[in-house]
Amino acid sequence: MISLSVNVNKVATLRNSRGGDIPDMLTAVDTCVAAGAQGITVHPREDQRHITPADVQDIAEQLIKINTQKSSTIEYNIEGDPRPDLIDMVLRTKPTQCTLVPVVVGEITSHTVWDIRKDGGTLKPIITALKDADIRISLFSGTDVEQIAMTRDIGADRIELYTAPYAMAQTETEIEREFGLLETAAVKALDLGLGINAGHDLNLDNLPLMQKLPGLLEVSIGHHLMADALYIGMEAAVKAYRRALGQPVA
Repeated sequence: MISLSVNVNKVATLRNSRGGDIPDMLTAVDTCVAAGAQGITVHPREDQRHITPADVQDIAEQLIKINTQKSSTIEYNIEGDPRPDLIDMVLRTKPTQCTLVPVVVGEITSHTVWDIRKDGGTLKPIITALKDADIRISLFSGTDVEQIAMTRDIGADRIELYTAPYAMAQTETEIEREFGLLETAAVKALDLGLGINAGHDLNLDNLPLMQKLPGLLEVSIGHHLMADALYIGMEAAVKAYRRALGQPVA
């Protein structure tokens, strides 16, 4: 089964636009989990424009409580660039997974994948430190198979394939081409023993085809799921995305 990890950044964005604590982050997390999400993702940026360090800790404690009370295994995924305060936050919080993502100054959302040739030397000791703390490591990745091989060599456990080019494709030819690139990358990752995650601009229209991606373990979805939740509600949105992944939903 492909796991759905719900990125709750946009809940924090809405809250921060007004100040205070509405909408409440932990209520949003509880709703996603109750609707069957297998994981929760946050991306705490340095400017704290959405998720804050306090949110990161509060959500960690909430998921521990949920998993303890319900004997469940809801995963916690913290995304971000490997700046010192983010790495310290991850080591304190000890999520299930840390997805390292390069950040471009001024970007609205992540849109750059790692260049392991250039960044591998910097990433390797960070990956080692996080893995020593029993945290699974995923790196934001394009479809270049040589880069994927180098990702394995510096110690990552998984790649998160950047799916925006596929999601943005319009014609059948474009969709087939972009999905083919994802397939080739996924097969290479599997051959190397890497796990495969995926994310960026996935929605109810383009998600069903992702079921055919070889070895796909997890998708992380935030913006489109939260947008749909405005129309149909959070619980219904989570269940709709689970259905799009082929999960059985009552």
